[in-house]
Amino acid sequence: MTDPLWFKDAVFYELHVKAFHDGNGDGIGDFRGLIEKLDYLEWLGVNCLWLLPFFPSPLRDDGYDVANYVSIAPDYGSLEDFREFLDEAHRRGMRVIVDLVLNHTSDQHPWFQEARSSPQSAKRDYYVWSDTDKRYQKARIIFIDTEKSNWTWDPVAQAYYWHRFFSHQPDLNYDNPILQQAMMDIMSFWLDQGLDGFRCDAVPYLFEREGTICENLPETHAYLKKIRKRIDEAYQGRILLAEANQWPADVRPYFGEGDEFHMAFHFPLMPRLFLGVRSEDWHPIVDMFTHTPPIPDNCQWCLFLRNHDELTLEMCAGEERDYMYYAYARDPLMRRNIGIARRLAPLLDNDRRKIELLNSLVFTLPGSPIIYYGDEIGMGDNVHLGDRNGVRTPMQWSADRNGGFSKTDPSKLYLPAISDSVYGFNVTNVESQRQSPHSLLHWMRQMIARRKQQPAFGRGALTFLRPKNDRVLAHIRAHEGNLLLLVHNLAGSAQSVDLDLGPFEGRVPVELLGGSRFPMISKHPYVLSLAPYGFYWFNLEQKPSDDPSYGMEGSVL
Repeated sequence: MTDPLWFKDAVFYELHVKAFHDGNGDGIGDFRGLIEKLDYLEWLGVNCLWLLPFFPSPLRDDGYDVANYVSIAPDYGSLEDFREFLDEAHRRGMRVIVDLVLNHTSDQHPWFQEARSSPQSAKRDYYVWSDTDKRYQKARIIFIDTEKSNWTWDPVAQAYYWHRFFSHQPDLNYDNPILQQAMMDIMSFWLDQGLDGFRCDAVPYLFEREGTICENLPETHAYLKKIRKRIDEAYQGRILLAEANQWPADVRPYFGEGDEFHMAFHFPLMPRLFLGVRSEDWHPIVDMFTHTPPIPDNCQWCLFLRNHDELTLEMCAGEERDYMYYAYARDPLMRRNIGIARRLAPLLDNDRRKIELLNSLVFTLPGSPIIYYGDEIGMGDNVHLGDRNGVRTPMQWSADRNGGFSKTDPSKLYLPAISDSVYGFNVTNVESQRQSPHSLLHWMRQMIARRKQQPAFGRGALTFLRPKNDRVLAHIRAHEGNLLLLVHNLAGSAQSVDLDLGPFEGRVPVELLGGSRFPMISKHPYVLSLAPYGFYWFNLEQKPSDDPSYGMEGSVL
């Protein structure tokens, strides 16, 4: 585990400790339960776990309202439990990163309670205060469905405090050097425990300046570079992953010159993958990469289909957004903020072909893929739970009581387990799918293994072939002489495609999943036929000079 660029080859697995497995029978997942399931994660093949916040919190925002940065929420266990979990994960070759909420705290955090008590409090300047709610008027309101202003009056402090998210989450004041140091010390605390990095929440909103939209300010980048410098000097091999829900050109500065974040999510690509499949057109996907600037060699994008939040449509134009709502969220209960609160399988009507196709795209396009817990078995959601809780239900391990998540009475679960006839735990669970070699779970395991065998997926250059058939997406990944050809049929009908593979004349496509050799590439167009939502992963091998028949016995299907 010494390669500083390990994250380029990683397959990430996102989970909430409370949702994964209950080790003590109280209806809430915990680190003891997570330890018990590490063998499963090792078997699946993922090699970096991303944990949602596990800090003490009033849980008005599912842990993103932090009340103590250097402790474990009692429901999840103790610091000793966390250390044991970390040791066990590392022993199995898995790294661990955790959400770090830089932008704000809970209003129950001791810092805020002290800050509001008196203007002379030592913590007063840990937050952003004002006598008026008219400052920073150009800053947008992010949670437009719940918040009317970025300012909230505090009757104790007799002043307004600034918040970019919920009103119970006051923003920290990064103009205060003492606060800056305090946050870096918090990071050091967890890195000293052995943590492998952080997914840094809401990084564009750390500073405020009058006359600006209070996003992406130079002061923000200056501070983030300080964090990166400290980590590089004291904690080699640890990573920073940026959550910046913005256009790629706006996210690009968060990589710096390779001296800021190691990774960042590619938010706008995600809805275009769904858009491309629904419209049966490769242009939305390819166009998004056209608008994605190059990043430093020591940096990487993170790609995902779903996560703990809504499928955000912020980066979609009006017509695209309307189309996505029509295609994937006709019921208003499925909509949250500017997005869609659904899991992957229900979004795709539980169509195994579409699920495999979209996962294949995420595995083969430039970036490191993230799997959201439960999506490897096709878990469903519960849109009636409200907020984002519908996609944060207990992991489904078996057909036993509570889906094998907990032995407690079902009424005591932190959220009810999915129990409907299509996605319920008696139908969709790990145990049954492990017993079926043709299950989605086994397919995901196979694809993860194949991806990890090919460094070109994580490190290779990208070239789109742009075939005339708009329904077929084809691209090349190239790394150190290794060439991979990926072909995806975005349509629900069989398709034929002519590919211009002239630059690769003499090479032989070898299908990576089954090992079949296809006819040698010539100067003529290479014709492939694909099943509905079908795809190929090819390794373009050099023809051995002493074997004139190599690759000629295959057939193009």
